[in-house]
Order: sequence, then structure tokens, then C-alpha cells
Amino acid sequence: MELEYDHAKRLAAIAERGIDFEDAALVFNGPRRITWTDNRQDYGEVREITVGELDGRLVVIAHTTRGEVTRIISMRKANEREICRFEKQFAED
Repeated sequence: MELEYDHAKRLAAIAERGIDFEDAALVFNGPRRITWTDNRQDYGEVREITVGELDGRLVVIAHTTRGEVTRIISMRKANEREICRFEKQFAED
């Protein structure tokens, strides 16, 4: 999987959240993840939200696909609502 991202945003995420965009592939390739389209507003492109596991915690990745490349827009720790959505999804399996 080829990833791209804004390097300044990556460094800010590492400094502020301890989360590295480089680890997004681990989430996308992980066994437990959910993805949905982010339709809260018109971004001018299709954006998706993925919630998945990384190092024993849940993270949220906002991303878009441009050709064969996945562009990471943001990455952060999941909030309570997102954790509940994730747990509900996998409780049904």
C-alpha cells in the first residue's frame, strides 16, 4: 500500500499525539477495522474514515484515495463514540 501525506501534519501528529502517519498501513492491513464514507460536508473528493487497532489502541484515520495512492489527511486516537461504533461492529461478528 502506497501512502502519502503532508509531512508537517505527520510531524505535528507525532509531537502532539504520539501517532505516526507511517503506521497507517498497519491499521489498513489489520484484521479488525471499519471504514465509512465521511459525508459530513463536501470535500471536493471522497473522504473515508477508518477506525482500527494500532499498538493495542484504536485510532481514527481520515483518508482519500488518489489513483493507487492513499492520502492520509489526519490520524488520532479514537473517541468514545468511535470506540462504541467499532465495538458494536465486531460484537455482531
